Amino acid sequence: MRVHVRLFAILRDRAGWRERDLDLADGASVDDAWSALVETAPALAPSRDSIRFAVNRQYAAPDQTLADGDELVLIPPVAGGSDRPNRLEITPQPISDSLLADLRATVPTDADGALVIFVGQTRETPGTPAPGEEAEAAKFAGERVTGLDYEAFEEMALEVLRTIAGEIGERFDVHRLAMIHRVGRVNVGEPSVVIAAAAAHRGAAFDAARYAIEELKARAPIWKQERFADGSVWIGAPAREGPPGSGSAGSEEES
Repeated sequence: MRVHVRLFAILRDRAGWRERDLDLADGASVDDAWSALVETAPALAPSRDSIRFAVNRQYAAPDQTLADGDELVLIPPVAGGSDRPNRLEITPQPISDSLLADLRATVPTDADGALVIFVGQTRETPGTPAPGEEAEAAKFAGERVTGLDYEAFEEMALEVLRTIAGEIGERFDVHRLAMIHRVGRVNVGEPSVVIAAAAAHRGAAFDAARYAIEELKARAPIWKQERFADGSVWIGAPAREGPPGSGSAGSEEES
């Protein structure tokens, strides 16, 4: 059988390719596919403990059986359409003042007494390097970050955002929400992500906004690379596959 493999961010850099087809024996598992990939791209091997797998845009266990035509995506450490009531987007466009004003006008209704907006922006101090990037990060100790490059597995990232929005509805009874994350280059001081949550009472709005940004950062397949004057470092931690307490550690790295 044949499966289509896609790599992103640090894994793409290490393997030297983005996507390709992989021939496997019938009944092969995700872990079998991993072993076959490492044979062709040994540079991937050190990443095993920090990656997650997705089959057809759903997180998958290593022992899950693959079928002919499946899409297998390797999810390295993570940094996370528009409709109403929830606005969920991955976009290359800047998060502008006009967008924030639009969220202020469109997310809440007359029934809402609170609107919480969180804006995460690029800072000049470095974050925690992704597993395997520690030596590279040490080269830039004491240097200023000049910007971030964001990359996303957009189709799956949007599905994860939809899942998080559903959890927010169940946990906090908040159903008017926006989560918008940029991809591409984001300079120091520029916003990379915005969360807006509207509710009848401020407590629920604050809780929803906090849950949204923390879960987006921990679970959405969105990666960031810190840029320095003469190099770059991938940032992040292994993705968490579900909500808190689901058994898989994730990232708490801030924007």
